[in-house]
Amino acid sequence: MTQAADAADSLPLMPLTAAAKAPAPNLATPSHTVKAPSEDPFRETDVWNRIRTGFSIPDLNNSLVSKHASWYAERPDHMARTSARASLYLFHVVTELEKRNMPTELALLPFIESAFNPVAVSSANAGGMWQFMPGTGRDFNLKQNAFKDDRRSVLASTDAALTYLQKLYDMFGDWQLALAAYNWGEGSVQKAIAKNRAAGKPIDFDSLSHLMPAETRNYVPKLQAVKNIVANPARFGLSLPLIRNEPYFTAVDKTSDIDLAIAAQLAELSVDEFKALNPQFKRPVITGGEQTQILLPKENAEKFHLNLAQWGQALSTWTTHRVSSARESIASLASKFRTTPDVIRKANNLPSRGVLTAGSTILVPKISTSAHLDIPVEIADNATVNVAEEAMAKRSNYRKAKASGNKSKSRIKLVKARVSREQAGKKRRN
Repeated sequence: MTQAADAADSLPLMPLTAAAKAPAPNLATPSHTVKAPSEDPFRETDVWNRIRTGFSIPDLNNSLVSKHASWYAERPDHMARTSARASLYLFHVVTELEKRNMPTELALLPFIESAFNPVAVSSANAGGMWQFMPGTGRDFNLKQNAFKDDRRSVLASTDAALTYLQKLYDMFGDWQLALAAYNWGEGSVQKAIAKNRAAGKPIDFDSLSHLMPAETRNYVPKLQAVKNIVANPARFGLSLPLIRNEPYFTAVDKTSDIDLAIAAQLAELSVDEFKALNPQFKRPVITGGEQTQILLPKENAEKFHLNLAQWGQALSTWTTHRVSSARESIASLASKFRTTPDVIRKANNLPSRGVLTAGSTILVPKISTSAHLDIPVEIADNATVNVAEEAMAKRSNYRKAKASGNKSKSRIKLVKARVSREQAGKKRRN
């Protein structure tokens, strides 16, 4: 995986509902230190305590751990922002880890990967809270198409990340090496192990770290640094916000296509609040079959159901259109579907100078003939949007026209070249 935590920290903090906000950090009241494991982690009132009771990865102690712990300790604002984001997701992540009997410090990995921002994207195009590369995401059934990116899904990406981490642990029998492989790739770790083994050297993380790239060499120490802070924040002059040991959200089944803005309205949430729990939906309409769910804070889920029962209008105002040729410009499509080019560009995330290529499937406003039809699942799952730059498209058309003209001239030249003018004159004179 490729990290995007630094970039994610510069993104705006996703707002929380007033009723469910995690309290702001109180530097005067440090959290408790590590306590003995509890037989019933659900008795904890604070998710942080629940995480502490499940620590089970052997500690790493080296200069890089101290360096990164100091970095986090010197940035209480960063820790507060990341913890506030984490407050939406941590209960779910810890619960899933406990179901699998996995170490609960793995719940802290998104601190390193994405600063708990589910829409973070790295320079290498790794995406989501767990920073899946596109190919690795597909290997773990994370759909990526024009309508959604499951690498951003809180439920799907967490399930995939924990499945992958467990697979890596089963492969190496060591959580520190499993984490290194999550960042560097299992093949790279296997090669490093083989090299040390051939030289008669140990194959633990510390002994292999000199063979790793800088990012991976620092990756496990960063997690250990965050683990040390969570274990005893007071030691580092920090305090962690209370995150209650109870579900923040619940899943609601989607029965038909619904506009993202309408779903937020029915749940009495702002669009930003809705997106914080449902960041996988990339377009203004939520498509998919019966298995598609949306996540809502518990109290807002009740409001959603009540408001939905009284909703007397269409739930979705969008359908799809497949571009058949380059002649279908955005302007002509806007006219056909009684809207503006800007609306189509915004709905499909198209650049201002982009030209749609044939075969692209885009969102367009519903007109009367399609008012009650949902977007078919197979179309949503396989939709692609391909855009060429306007100038390139014009040059391409110019080249085609020029090439066509050249062929015509070349055929005329071949006819003329058969008999020279001089020879033709002699024949006429003869």
